[in-house]
Amino acid sequence: MARSSRRAGSRHVSPGGPASEFVVQAARLGGHAGRPRPAARCRRGGVVFATLNAAANQSAGASLGICEDVCEAIGGTPIVRLRRSLGDAGAGVEVFAKLEFLNPMGSVKDRVARYLVDRALASGSLQPGGLVIEASSGNTAMGLAMMATTRGLRCRAVVRRQTSREKLDCLRALGVELVLVDGDLHPEHPESYNRKARSLAAAEPGAFFPDQHNNRDNNECHYETTAPEIWRQMEGRVDVFVGGIGTGGTVSGVGRFLKERDPTIQVVAVDVEGSVFSRHFAALSGGPDASAPEGRYLLEGLGDEEIIDCPEFEVFDRMLQVSDAEAFLAARELARHEAMLVGGSSGAALWGVRQILREVPPGARVVTLFPDSGTRYLSTIYNDDWLREQGLPVSRDERGSQPAKIRS
Repeated sequence: MARSSRRAGSRHVSPGGPASEFVVQAARLGGHAGRPRPAARCRRGGVVFATLNAAANQSAGASLGICEDVCEAIGGTPIVRLRRSLGDAGAGVEVFAKLEFLNPMGSVKDRVARYLVDRALASGSLQPGGLVIEASSGNTAMGLAMMATTRGLRCRAVVRRQTSREKLDCLRALGVELVLVDGDLHPEHPESYNRKARSLAAAEPGAFFPDQHNNRDNNECHYETTAPEIWRQMEGRVDVFVGGIGTGGTVSGVGRFLKERDPTIQVVAVDVEGSVFSRHFAALSGGPDASAPEGRYLLEGLGDEEIIDCPEFEVFDRMLQVSDAEAFLAARELARHEAMLVGGSSGAALWGVRQILREVPPGARVVTLFPDSGTRYLSTIYNDDWLREQGLPVSRDERGSQPAKIRS
């Protein structure tokens, strides 16, 4: 897949420079460095949330009062300042997280499910009473199940057998028809994750296959909804955005929007060790390839075994690779220190933030996004016995912090 490694107007850290080189324009910081200003606030249900212009995007239904159905409660999620989970790095740097696990089905994928299904219904590619078939690590399937129920549709999901028990139980409770596949199959195998979903959709006349991994409407959903919320909530003052890369829709759509507003904003994508994305990014950018060997990983929601179409690699200034162990430890630390029960992909995002905090100057404002809830991983990453069975640590006492594998 040939793509330019840099987007016009984006900033590129030279691959020939030191790995720690990470520049935020001093001119940008001059306007707010050293004098942090609280975000504008509003009240909803007695809880304080950052203000956003609800009329300007479709994702703020929950802030408007009574919703006609649960889908109207998607979006309008709060941004919260992180205070207790950052350690000693990055003194004077402000870090904020957008809490996407507060969407109705517990993840950022609710946005994508609504966007893709409603567009398909409007265009006629999905008919009333029709069947939606998708390959999902669980979160998108839950969002699609919500859409199926509220729009009078059926939903079938191709899910890896290694998916957490809680996700599988939730999908069954929502009435999703599950097709379980072996997550270790080669991506070209006809029974593999993505291939199976595509073949099932082709065999069902009139079935709608959202194809979240290759459908750029995934990216546009976040460009049109998630990103404008971040921009308004942060009052246009963002220096770095850190996001995990699974389908690539969130970090690409948000990153592109932010760079169009200010090309000096840095976009950092966090991949998982074992995924193919980091090696591909290194090849596109011409930098050295220090990525981990491709292979099995346990982290759900990040990475892939093949290059897909949604990631806009030209938007990313950097790509980091996190291990399962570091992602899971960071997620558990968010629960203990910030009272945020989140999934492993959120832990990966926090880990990515911690890496760049060593390099950004005081006064910088770093924004990340926590994609899903930890309630669907209680039997895995929050279970000490499960972690030990996988040969993973349950605390920092059992493992020293790992350095980042960085691609610029």
